[in-house]
Amino acid sequence: MDFTAKRILVTAGANGIGLAIASKFRELGATVFVTDIDPDAVDKARVNGLLAAVSDVSDEGQVRELMDTVRVEMGGLDVLVNNAGIAGPTGPLESLDAAAWKATFDVNIHGQFFCIKHALPLLREGSGASIVNLSSAAGRLGMAGRSAYSASKWAVVGLTKTLAIELGPDGIRVNAICPGAVNGPRIDSVIAAKARMLELPADEVSALYHNQSSLGRLIEAEDIANMAAFVASDMARNVHGQALAVDGNTEKLY
Repeated sequence: MDFTAKRILVTAGANGIGLAIASKFRELGATVFVTDIDPDAVDKARVNGLLAAVSDVSDEGQVRELMDTVRVEMGGLDVLVNNAGIAGPTGPLESLDAAAWKATFDVNIHGQFFCIKHALPLLREGSGASIVNLSSAAGRLGMAGRSAYSASKWAVVGLTKTLAIELGPDGIRVNAICPGAVNGPRIDSVIAAKARMLELPADEVSALYHNQSSLGRLIEAEDIANMAAFVASDMARNVHGQALAVDGNTEKLY
């Protein structure tokens, strides 16, 4: 997988899964631009050799400015990785705050819409263009207590499959990745919130998350980065409109 001539944009790419994805593409020779809402993380990304900018993908005006910056700094775009997402509220649906519900959709699906909309002029000029949208195992399975997150991630799959039909004639491939529970601070926060909702010890709920896959372990950020690189590469030139699970064969979410 040689990305030497490729220009990649990774949203929320200065931390966590996004940084793992950005680092993988850079390792494979790409020019990589990351955006993040965390200014300190953006500064660190620049120090580590990534092009970077502070941007909130849920704000269309900021996304429009971001794509202008990408054009200036990279001269174009070949791969867009829509990684930005938030966990959203935890609890029975009737207990959820409407603002928290809306915020989940503003980032997880509206942010992808804004980024794709304003990246398309660049991608149409790019080479072997590809869009990789981050969904979730919760985008193909129900998840009690996480209705906002799950619904938003199902929407990502619907967007992906529809855009694959729309953009196929332009030669732009569109796929989604559906990670299982990914090891890191974010899943720790989710587990803590779920434990409070269920009134169970956090270690008991953590064990459920660790064992919900057939492999009996959490996914690592590098696993998601590897799939992103594969699906954006020429090796996957006929992989299109797919929701690709990287979840150790998860059949039930807790």
